[in-house]
Amino acid sequence: MRIAVTGSIATDHLMTFPGRFADQLVADQLHTVSLSFLVDNLDVRRGGVGANIAFGMGQLGATPLLVGAAGFDFDEYRAWLERHGVDTDSVRISETLHTARFVCTTDASHNQIGSFYTGAMSEARLIELKTVADRVGGLDLVLIGADDPEAMLRHTEECRSRSIPFAADFSQQIARMDGEEIRILLDGATYLFSNEYEKGLIESKTGWSDAEILGKVGHRVTTLGSRGVRIERVGEDPIEVGCAEEERKADPTGVGDAFRAGFLSGLAWGVSLERAAQVGCMLATLVIETVGTQEYQLRRANFMDRFTKAYGHEAATEVRAHLG
Repeated sequence: MRIAVTGSIATDHLMTFPGRFADQLVADQLHTVSLSFLVDNLDVRRGGVGANIAFGMGQLGATPLLVGAAGFDFDEYRAWLERHGVDTDSVRISETLHTARFVCTTDASHNQIGSFYTGAMSEARLIELKTVADRVGGLDLVLIGADDPEAMLRHTEECRSRSIPFAADFSQQIARMDGEEIRILLDGATYLFSNEYEKGLIESKTGWSDAEILGKVGHRVTTLGSRGVRIERVGEDPIEVGCAEEERKADPTGVGDAFRAGFLSGLAWGVSLERAAQVGCMLATLVIETVGTQEYQLRRANFMDRFTKAYGHEAATEVRAHLG
C-alpha cells in the first residue's frame, strides 16, 4: 500500500533563559520594548507534522512518501529521514527560502516567547500529487496534514478529482481555518483525524453535528489523550483502544503524529483497524517517553515485548509478521 504523507517540514530551535521574562519588563515602557536574552543552551530538533509522521512510519518499515516543501538547507534533514526509511524524492526544495523554523525561548517560570517562520512551507501549494503518483505507480492513500493552507485545499481537491482516497488531519491549522474551509477539507475523507478538543472545534466551526460529520467521512478517528483512541463508522460499534503503559512521561510533543504514523503503518500492512490503532498507541507511548518528536528509537524486540503486554499474544503475533 503506497501512502503519501503531506504536511509541514520544519526545525525547532529551543532555548532556555535562566531568569524570568517578567523581571525584565518595565510596565510603562512596554510600547518600546527592546530586549536581548542571554540563554543557557540551544536545542535544535527536527519536526513538522509531515516529517514526524513519515519518520514514524519509516521506523516501522512502512516506506512512506513524504510530500512537502523544504528549503535549500534541507540536505542534512533529508539524509536523516532517508536513513530512517522515508522516501523524500517528492519533497519540493525552494531555491530562495529556508526550511520552516520555530524559534522559542523559555524562561525559568516556563513562559515562552516564540516565532514561527513559514519559509519554504509556503511553496507546498505548488506541489501536484499526480507527479508523485506517476513516480511510484499510483497512490492508495494520501494523508493531508497541517501545512500551508492553500496546499491542504489543493491536495484535497486533487484527491477528489483523481479518486485518490485521503485522510483529513488539520491539527495545528484548525485554529486559523473557517467553517467553509474545514467543510471542504473533510467532506469525503476516508479517515478524519483529530483529538477531543479539535473534534468539538470542527463541529462548532462547520455547524455540523457529530452524526452529520460521521456521515461525510469513512472513519472518524479521535485520540483521547491518556484514554487512547476511538474509531467510529456509521452503522458500526465504535472501536476503542487504550494506551500502552508508559515508563515515564518526558515530553508530549509529537505524540499525535506518532499515533498517526503507527495507525497508517497498520493500514499499509493490511491489518484490522483495531490492530492499526494498537500500533499507533504503542508508538505514541515511545514518543511521550522521549524529549523531541524524532529522537526515539524503535527496538523491535522491546517494542514487541511491550506491545504483547499491552494488547495480548494474538495481537502481537499478527503485528510481528509485519514489523520492519
